[in-house]
Parts: sequence; structure tokens; C-alpha cells
Amino acid sequence: MKARQKNIIIFSVFGVIIVLLILYAVITTRIPMNDITAVGNTAGNLNNGGYFCEHDGRVYFANAYDNYSLYSMNTDETDIRRIHRGASSYINAAGSYLYYVTSGNSDSSDTSSFRGVYGIYRSKLDGRNVTGMDRCRVAAMQLCGNYLYYENLDDGAPASLDRIRIDKKDKQTVISDAMINPHCYANGLIYYNGTDQDHYLYALSTDTGTSSVLWEGNLWNPVWQGGYVYYMDVENNYRLCRYSTYDNVVEVLTNDRIDAFNVYNDYIYYQTSSKDAPALKRMYIDGSSQETVADGVYQNINITSSYVYFNAFGEPAPVYKTSTYGAVSVTTFDAAMQAAAAESE
Repeated sequence: MKARQKNIIIFSVFGVIIVLLILYAVITTRIPMNDITAVGNTAGNLNNGGYFCEHDGRVYFANAYDNYSLYSMNTDETDIRRIHRGASSYINAAGSYLYYVTSGNSDSSDTSSFRGVYGIYRSKLDGRNVTGMDRCRVAAMQLCGNYLYYENLDDGAPASLDRIRIDKKDKQTVISDAMINPHCYANGLIYYNGTDQDHYLYALSTDTGTSSVLWEGNLWNPVWQGGYVYYMDVENNYRLCRYSTYDNVVEVLTNDRIDAFNVYNDYIYYQTSSKDAPALKRMYIDGSSQETVADGVYQNINITSSYVYFNAFGEPAPVYKTSTYGAVSVTTFDAAMQAAAAESE
């Protein structure tokens, strides 16, 4: 074989290897798209800070015992591990990825370069491959199909509802000069209340980008479930009601003034606002069987399939919990405290 032929073969082999390496790099770094119906977290959890998020048998949570660093565990609170250091909130999950808002010092299991950062981040479910999506101040965020919708409060600019695709492309402002909470997403629509001239119920199509009025009510923090929109009735002392999107009927669920609530399948957990007897309570979604979970003022009501987590107002720890469906029995989230102590050793 002549030298020229050998050189051609060698260069051809190298060319094939380079092409294969490029293809491998493209395939391994490509972010698979979600189904259009994918939702990153429940609206109720996100309205309460988004500190807990359940996905495929795991719970991803901001551990208040470790400065809200991002942890994961099984739904029964076993196999707890830290996957990202730094204050995290508005946790979303879909497919093989996590999406969350962070602030302050942070790192992950495979990087030490994120120091003094804030903004929206994406990572693998185990915390690897951290990618900054947008460096901005965020007041609310939901994963809607293949886009992160978020309330951008970046310094020096008017508030806006922005979105960015999960592969960090196609970033755009959806609605400018407005405070819009995108947490309530279902069936291709973001349900939200007006904040400027009215508190009507609006629906934003994530397909067309158009927004329309669904109902001229006076509401706050809508949560859609099973054809109903659960909300705080601004006009009537922030009592809890639900509005049927099928027949336009309003039902009053409790006349108590409430500060926060979370809807999860058959139950509603809600914090009553009272000078004399404030309490965290729960009831069925039709307003029946109301009972007290804990006397006092609580916040950050986050729900998983096993437990409801919450803390006293203004006191991040201890974190309390009770069974989501079983009898009320409030204890402390000791497993998270022990995991944080183990990480600090």
C-alpha cells in the first residue's frame, strides 16, 4: 500500500472519530423536550414558596435546617441527601431535570464555581450538571410544558412575566410591566388574577401567548383542580371559595379570613387569620369536615403524597409535619435536621 493511500485511510478514520465525538457531545448535552402537559410543581406548593416538590417517588426540598440548601429523599423521608448548597425555592421537576431559584452562596456535587449567585438554575435530578438559565430576581416560577414562566423582578427594570425554554433558548418577555403569578398551570393555560386595574380571573394560553378574562371575580392566588378554581375572596375578607369553570357557580368553603392555603387532591390546608385564635386547619375540598391541625400562625404550607410540611411564622425551624391523609398528628421534621447535621460534620 502506498504512503498516500495510508494517509487517506488514517485521515478518514480520524474524520469518522471526530464526527462520532461531535454526535456524542450533541446527544449527551441535548435537553429532551417535555410533554406540553408537564407541570413542574403544584400551584399550592409554589404559592407557599415552592420548598417541596415530589417527582417520580422522590421529594426535592429546601432544607430549612441547612439554610434552605436543596435536598432529596424518598417520600417516607428515607435516603436523604444534599444535592445543592445554597438557598433554593420555587422547586420544579420534570423528566430528568430540576429547575429552581437560588440565592447566596451555592455549589453542587460536581461544581464549586457558583459563588454568590442568584437566579434560575437547571440540574440533573441528582444535582449534577448545574446550568444557569437566567440571572435575575424571581418572585414566582412554574414549569409549563417546555418553558419556565417566571415573574422577573430584576433590579432597575419594571416587573414582567418572562419565559425561557428548558434548553436555555427562546427567552422572551410574555407580558411586560405587570406582576403576574404563573403558578397555576393546567391544560395549556396559566390561570392568574389581575393585579393592576382588577383582580379578575385570567387565562394565558402558553401556545398563542394571548390572555383573556375568564371571570370578573375579585380573587387572589387561584389554584385549578378538577374543573374548580380555588381562591381567596378579596372582596369578602379573604375567605376561601371555589369557582366552577363548568357552570360559573361560586361556593364559599369557609368564612374564616385566611392568609394562605394549599389544595392537594381531596384536602385543603389553610392558615386562618384571627387575633384571638389563629390556626392551621384542614378540610375536604367541598368545605366539609373542618378541623384544626395546629393552633398559632404558620406559613410555607407545602404538601407531598405523604406529609404536609409547615413552619411557624417568621421561624424557619423547626419544620413541622403531619400526615397528608391520615389523622392529624403534628411532629417535627427530625430527619431533615439530622441530615443537615451529618452534612456539616
